[in-house]
Amino acid sequence: MAKITESEAPAPSSSSTSTTNDTTTGLILSKTDTIHSFLNSSSSSNLPEYLRQSALSLSSQQSLPYQSLRSIWTASDPTTRPSLSLLLRGSSFLLTSPKPREKSEELKARLRKLEDLAERKAYAELVKDITPKEAPEPFSSYKDQLGFGRWLQVFTSFTYALLQIGAQTACVKNISITLNFNRM
Repeated sequence: MAKITESEAPAPSSSSTSTTNDTTTGLILSKTDTIHSFLNSSSSSNLPEYLRQSALSLSSQQSLPYQSLRSIWTASDPTTRPSLSLLLRGSSFLLTSPKPREKSEELKARLRKLEDLAERKAYAELVKDITPKEAPEPFSSYKDQLGFGRWLQVFTSFTYALLQIGAQTACVKNISITLNFNRM
């Protein structure tokens, strides 16, 4: 495809609304006989020099950018040019896919980490029947904590009651011993 640099192309006149910015990205048209005859007639018309050169170079190609064709069509005399729909009739649109995005190093590192994590999880799932189960950590659940709390409460209450009874018994024996000594 012909590429015209901005230094070669003069500034477009006020009658043309778009510039020729030929790029290989964007909408590409397949050339038909109507487009071919339009480009040949445009290369010899009263268009600016850069558009005539562009029309001449595009007429020899099998596919051409829509943007270039439209800029030549827009700059052409409206009374002699065909309608845009007639010009594009029978032409195929050749869409080019954009260049794939490059992944950043941070994203690559994160993807590797996620892959590793997925592999480890798959391996653990594969050998779960073979590997011994890990003993659960004591008091790791609410039920364990609640059971231990109740046991501790019962033990403390029982110990308190036992000590209370023992203290009362000792106190009664101590009083009776003291009373017996006084009688003697």
